[in-house]
Amino acid sequence: EQLTSTPILAVPDPNGDFTVVTDASGEGLGGILLQNDHVIAYESRKLKLHELNYVPHDLELVVIVHAVQVWRHYL
Repeated sequence: EQLTSTPILAVPDPNGDFTVVTDASGEGLGGILLQNDHVIAYESRKLKLHELNYVPHDLELVVIVHAVQVWRHYL
């Protein structure tokens, strides 16, 4: 049921701590911004052409940098 229901995003507390969860695959990057185990935001994108040749370790670094850049105003 949770896979077919609309996700509810929480309103962030600017004074609270945030958690960033990221993952990378051979096709794209994704991340979730959490606060107190509540979802604040989702982010994903396809890999750029030059990133298609990256090894998995490098893709994990790319997704971390991407997430920090996207959510820098929270972090």
